[in-house]
Amino acid sequence: MLLWRDRLPASNREESDDVNRVADVKGGPFKLARPAIRYMDPAVLRDDMVDGLTYEAKDVLASESVALAMRTVPREPFVENEAAAYADRPHHVAGSTVFAPRTVARLLGALEPTPGDNCLVVGAGVGYTVALIADLVGSTNVQAIELSQRLVRIARTNLAETGHDGVLVEHGDGARGLSQYAPYDRVLVEPAAVEPPRALIEQLAPDGRLVMPRGLGVQELVTFDGDGMVRDRHGSLAVEPLLVRGEEPGALERNRTAREDREHAARSAARRSGWERNWIDWDDGGSSITRQ
Repeated sequence: MLLWRDRLPASNREESDDVNRVADVKGGPFKLARPAIRYMDPAVLRDDMVDGLTYEAKDVLASESVALAMRTVPREPFVENEAAAYADRPHHVAGSTVFAPRTVARLLGALEPTPGDNCLVVGAGVGYTVALIADLVGSTNVQAIELSQRLVRIARTNLAETGHDGVLVEHGDGARGLSQYAPYDRVLVEPAAVEPPRALIEQLAPDGRLVMPRGLGVQELVTFDGDGMVRDRHGSLAVEPLLVRGEEPGALERNRTAREDREHAARSAARRSGWERNWIDWDDGGSSITRQ
């Protein structure tokens, strides 16, 4: 007789020796007792996660080195819900987003880090993507910058727990980078921006690459070369915008910044069509309106 517990995959159950067996009860049906089942081994879950990202339906993970890193680095220390750590969905921790595995695979596939590369990560968050890059290039080759002091502390703790305490996690404005450790072979900007910050392009090695989600509403994952020119496009993406000092969670209430004013004006101008465009004084950089 096939019992319900026997239908479970072998890798998904570990039964204790004192599990009650089926008993033949006189004049009644069989009686079943629930066996003791423990959580699946996280290594098995990581393998399942990576295998899922390589299936044709998703097909977001082609790099063998990235796949190996994602099979190696535990995800549960970086999220609050350990039971769902390997589900293909994002997690929100301390005001930061731990990207879904498919998003992480796309970012690292575009970045193409190799052993020994000097890397900068802008927007360390709680450190999961940083840990993967450290696994790929070596911990002491990775610098990360994060605007939130709280997240800096969390990221350092998480990275130490996973054996990547050689990573430097600094508190600061990501748009300014970390010039003291430049030039960088690889720069990953996890939040989105209209264009890559000039300081980050200047800190990029001539043959380096910078990967970031570009855009405001609709974002596109883009690779830039050392001259700041678009090198590759990797499809659409939806992430939070890049923040600068004064915009981090917990900062004092503020008025809109000059940067946001420029972006707001750019969005408004892009929505105009036909005769409305005649009102924009393009010779003045589009910053003034001509009264007619």
